[in-house]
Amino acid sequence: MKLLRHLLYFLTLTILISACKTSKPLQKTVLKNQQAQNDTLPDIKEPILLTIKGDTLKTLDAVVAIGIHRLIKDTVSIIGVGDIMMGTNFPKAEYLPPNKGKDLLTEARPFLIDADVTFGNLEGVILDKGGTPKYCKNPDVCYAFRSPKYLLDNLTDAGFDVVSMANNHAGDFGNIGRKNTQRVLDSLGLFHAGLLNKPYETFIIDGMKYGFAAFAPNTGTMSINDLPRAKEVIQHLDSISDIVIVSFHGGAEGKKYQHVTRKRETFYGENRGNVYEFAHQLVDAGADIIFGHGPHVLRATEVYKKRFIIYSLGNFCTYARFNLSGANKLAPIVKVFTNSKGEFLYGKVFSFNQYRPGGPVLDENNAAAKKLKALTAKDFPESVINIDENGNIKYITH
Repeated sequence: MKLLRHLLYFLTLTILISACKTSKPLQKTVLKNQQAQNDTLPDIKEPILLTIKGDTLKTLDAVVAIGIHRLIKDTVSIIGVGDIMMGTNFPKAEYLPPNKGKDLLTEARPFLIDADVTFGNLEGVILDKGGTPKYCKNPDVCYAFRSPKYLLDNLTDAGFDVVSMANNHAGDFGNIGRKNTQRVLDSLGLFHAGLLNKPYETFIIDGMKYGFAAFAPNTGTMSINDLPRAKEVIQHLDSISDIVIVSFHGGAEGKKYQHVTRKRETFYGENRGNVYEFAHQLVDAGADIIFGHGPHVLRATEVYKKRFIIYSLGNFCTYARFNLSGANKLAPIVKVFTNSKGEFLYGKVFSFNQYRPGGPVLDENNAAAKKLKALTAKDFPESVINIDENGNIKYITH
């Protein structure tokens, strides 16, 4: 048996070396499960599709492709950012960025690529043309976003691995928009989840197996208000994954709603959930990292049962159609370090700002980190973590 293992390992290594010689350099070894596209919780089979992407090969963990073993990391780094909408051709092409948006993430890219997993919330649909825009009773507070496919190249170039589709803009152009967005994301190797036909995703990067699920209060998405169903999904992911990442779109929107109330929130008559209860119950069910978004402003962070929660990451890369004044301009990159079990070790907030209509710009004054520090101190006085003005997140030691 040992001889067979060594032989298989050698064959895999030979294939990888050959790939290095005949294609572009490698960075992340990524394996994706073939999940049924329906609203069920099927048994997860071993990964069978191998995808290599990036710049340099970090490890030999691709041996998992033939089922030998996986190398478990001592420390894992996971980045989360807020809302992403890199331009829309609806209602007019004037809302598209110049140079196909290639300049939007220039300053953020060095930070985004420096993690095992990089996550963001994708607002709107990916569709070059067509679809039926949603009906808006009040156009002043209701927008429809339709982004051309080429804009997603900016995310893959910046190192994004996974995005949420569970938000109020996933249905902006009906089922045509939803289906095309999923198709394009799949074609680019960007993992995604949150719609009813795809409640979760699992994938392996550099030997670690991740489960990802996303929730929102909106039609066609996995509901943030159906806690039994949400916990069922997370329990399932916890049973088959090393680390479970959760995204939620919840809470009221705007500068008046920067605090975690620990109560159910409504906004323009819509039930936006009790995000505090939701996050805690999902950690109890097996979630390891929870990234919140939806309010378009920063909200506090906490560590609950050694698991990291941030209640809103705010905006991140939103071109032209978003309000970016005051608190809305803060666009942090939050980097979380955990052990192989998903337990929080430490973190870092990299402060960026957005100035309409462009992308995130590095902020030497660390406004986002300072704001997150103040919000966390106010909303979680019992917190076990401290955030300094440089954005370092560490356990409080006595």
